Amino acid sequence: MSDNKNLTHNRKKDLLSKEVEHIDITSFDSRKIISSMEKMSFVSRETANAANILNEMIKDKDCTIFLTLAGSASAAGCMHVYRDMVKYNMVDAIVATGASIIDMDFFEALGFKHYQGSQFQNDTELRENYIDRIYDTYIDEDELQMCDKTIGEIADNLEPRSYTSREFIYEIGKYLKSNAKKKGSLIEISYDNNVPIFCPAFTDSSAGFGLVMHQERNPKKHITIDSIREFRELTEIKIRSKESGLFMIGGGVPKNFIQDTVICAELLGKEVSMHKYAVQITVADTRDGACSSSTLKEASSWGKVDVTKEQMVFAEATSVLPLIASDAYHRAEWKNRIRKNFSKIFG
Repeated sequence: MSDNKNLTHNRKKDLLSKEVEHIDITSFDSRKIISSMEKMSFVSRETANAANILNEMIKDKDCTIFLTLAGSASAAGCMHVYRDMVKYNMVDAIVATGASIIDMDFFEALGFKHYQGSQFQNDTELRENYIDRIYDTYIDEDELQMCDKTIGEIADNLEPRSYTSREFIYEIGKYLKSNAKKKGSLIEISYDNNVPIFCPAFTDSSAGFGLVMHQERNPKKHITIDSIREFRELTEIKIRSKESGLFMIGGGVPKNFIQDTVICAELLGKEVSMHKYAVQITVADTRDGACSSSTLKEASSWGKVDVTKEQMVFAEATSVLPLIASDAYHRAEWKNRIRKNFSKIFG
């Protein structure tokens, strides 16, 4: 190895030296903070109202709770928040971006890490060191490509046919039971508790790269992802739910996908109610009309979300999500819930 390569290698070690540590909502009790915020204004009161709505969802025995994930809060330290919401029976189904589930959660389950960095770092230097940046968080690109490769290998060992993303992620959960280097990932905990995970834009992630390599190796006999059937599966959960609530981090495809189940059910001739409860945590601006920022009241005009128990929280998720989730954990209404076990309805 040349001196330059040695310098680059050593610099990479320096840049990837401080691991992101995921916050533990069970280790602190935010109930007093949320209670105090309820008496304040602006985002504080929005946050407290969101916490109260989440607890109403958890208390409502007829309510199916959907968690939707977009953005990079998982990589930034909230990965265990989502896992614990599943573990402690606050979530019945998940709709997420492929990046949230594969590039972040599965990636760490394989033993890899996210690292604290700087948004002011020279990105040319990062590229020279094969480091990817998410704002002030770093990922080793070599490790991310190993994640891609592992997805392809999992696919190589499956029966060649069409799978929904839910089915394929279930197979990943099965794989992690024997092969995870970091136990207790969101995928694994969801697998253990029959909480289905849907990624409607699955190929927009490491899963996409891995599955392309899989199909390249197996041009005539390979798996493929059926996003239409998965929309039908998710709609079936809505049809089987007396009431439903949405707890949404970010917006984008997961947000719209879960809201559209109401319309899809109606088009199938099924009588379903709008989503009764809805919370969205986002920093997106409402003025451009994009899905990520469209308010929950706007969704009501489409017949998707009821307006009586909804709350937009305009905040960066890592700042308020741990408080809301810790409040719900310590209020402990989840102890009285019966698990929905929706993964079992698909055989």
